[in-house]
Amino acid sequence: MIKCPENELITIEKGELLSRCMEMKKSGLRLSQACAAFCDGNYELSYSFADDETYEYKTLRLPAGLDEEIPSITDIIPTAVFYENEMAEMYGVKIQMISLDYHNKLYRIEEEAPLLPKDAKSTAQ
Repeated sequence: MIKCPENELITIEKGELLSRCMEMKKSGLRLSQACAAFCDGNYELSYSFADDETYEYKTLRLPAGLDEEIPSITDIIPTAVFYENEMAEMYGVKIQMISLDYHNKLYRIEEEAPLLPKDAKSTAQ
């Protein structure tokens, strides 16, 4: 019988992001994905870490306001560069000090933050 791996969702605050990512890296987990979503007038940023031996996942969930600046994790996890550029370009997430910032030219699209609803700023909490 195959055992289903455990998946853990950990809600954090912005001030915890860098230290929690460092903990994940030090414990041997790898960043599997990072993404943004718009929910109830705010962002939900998710950073998922995988254990390649047990297939277990730990996801850090960071609720953030639309105008809130979020620190980049690229100094800790360099491969996050593409995820963070995507969050910035597709949703308008304000990520500070990305190690390689494409300045909204990763996808070469004309529309600013195309995945953020047009009325998002007026519904922000």
